[in-house]
Amino acid sequence: MTETPDVEKPARPTKPTAEQLSAARDTTIEDVSADGLRVLFCGINPGLWSGATGHHFARPGNRFWPALHRSGFTPHQFGPDEQRRLLDLGLGITNVAPRATAKADELTAEELREGGAALTARVLRLEPRALAVLGIGAYRTAFGRRTVTIGRQEESIGGTEVWVLPNPSGLNAHYTLDALAAEFAKLREAVSPAPDPGPRPDGA
Repeated sequence: MTETPDVEKPARPTKPTAEQLSAARDTTIEDVSADGLRVLFCGINPGLWSGATGHHFARPGNRFWPALHRSGFTPHQFGPDEQRRLLDLGLGITNVAPRATAKADELTAEELREGGAALTARVLRLEPRALAVLGIGAYRTAFGRRTVTIGRQEESIGGTEVWVLPNPSGLNAHYTLDALAAEFAKLREAVSPAPDPGPRPDGA
């Protein structure tokens, strides 16, 4: 598995100010990706916290990192600033649309469709075992699917399974954290076994 090379970049703030959040609008952030991952998780697009910090799912209240741990994907709950450690576990992160916005509904349908086409090309190049799109509405628009349910989809992209999981945003009141983690766990079970992450910090 060949990791994409790191590029030296200026450090970004971990707790952005209002001015930094405003300046982050329409910026892009780097994917966490490599060839042959177990799962490539795909958000809708970066929020302003992510745009300002360079970290995926960075906004406080986003439940991606807790759900990832509770579902058994990670040995402990990673913080957004630990995102590149996911590569050691065969996991990665990308987005349907690249530009950062305050809310996902600021994206146009055309942006999502273009993002879906670019995502398809990315998946064909990286060949992860599974692609997990985090947001059922965005998946419908990006891939032109009218009928979509949470879980594994009938279609695939090349040899990559396609899954749709709930949006982990704290604004998604349809799913509690436990319910969200349960859906993530179904995916984890489907792509197991995992590579050995090494000893946990507590020695367990």
